[in-house]
This record gives sequence, C-alpha cells and structure tokens, in this order.
Amino acid sequence: MIRTAFVAAVLGVGVFGIGLTAVVAQSDPTTERRNTMKGVGAATRDGAAIAKGEVPFDAAKAQAVFKVYADASKKMPGLFPDSAKTGGDTTASPKIWEDQAGFKAAFAKFETDAAAGAAVADVGGFRTAFGNVTKNCGTCHETYRIKK
Repeated sequence: MIRTAFVAAVLGVGVFGIGLTAVVAQSDPTTERRNTMKGVGAATRDGAAIAKGEVPFDAAKAQAVFKVYADASKKMPGLFPDSAKTGGDTTASPKIWEDQAGFKAAFAKFETDAAAGAAVADVGGFRTAFGNVTKNCGTCHETYRIKK
C-alpha cells in the first residue's frame, strides 16, 4: 500500500514537472519565437532544395513548406510583447516595437504569399512562389533583426 502511494506520488510529481516545463516554455516569447524561426529555417532549407532541383518536386512537400510559413506568419506577431524587448539573447530590433504597424504588415504579406504558394502544382510555380516568400524573409530581417 505504501509502495503504491509512493509510486503514485513520484509519477504525479513527474507529470506536474512536465506540465510546468511546457507552461514555462509557452510563457517565454523569446524562446517560442526562436523555435518558430528554426522551423521556418528548416522549411526554407527544404524549399531551397526543391527550387534548386536537388530534390524532386513533390506537391505535398511544397505545401508543407508553405504551411510552416503560414503558421509562423500568424504566430510571430504575438510573440513580441513589451516584456520581451530584451533578454534571452534576442536579435529582435527595437524597430519592432517602434513600428508595430509595419512589422505586422510584413507578416501579413508573408502570410498572403505563403497562401499563394500552397496552391502551386509544379516546380516552376514553386520556384516563383518560394522566391516571393523568401524575399519577405530578407526584407523583414533587414528591417527588424539585429545582425550578430
């Protein structure tokens, strides 16, 4: 009986710890935006391989690339609260908070271009759409990111 209670208590503490870790990660916008951008980077590497012909065009893979972009475009603007201007080894430029309208407009354009890319049916269309979306990345990084 005591052994069963002990095992239950240990499992309960473990589950609580896992849940607490998840809540802490969700409440850290700097970490969340870094992880989101890592996903965008991985999708961009996959897309570049398709665009360069290193990987054969596959509509499902192409759509997956643009889905990552669309999801990030919806999520990212909310990950820049005033409390996350500094710390966490951020590369976010103060311009984000100075020009919220422009920052949000950049992500809206990113989302629109990602949605257009999701409908491509061949490698030529993919290359065009992928180029449009990645131009957004470069423009945003030039304006709203501190280079290290």
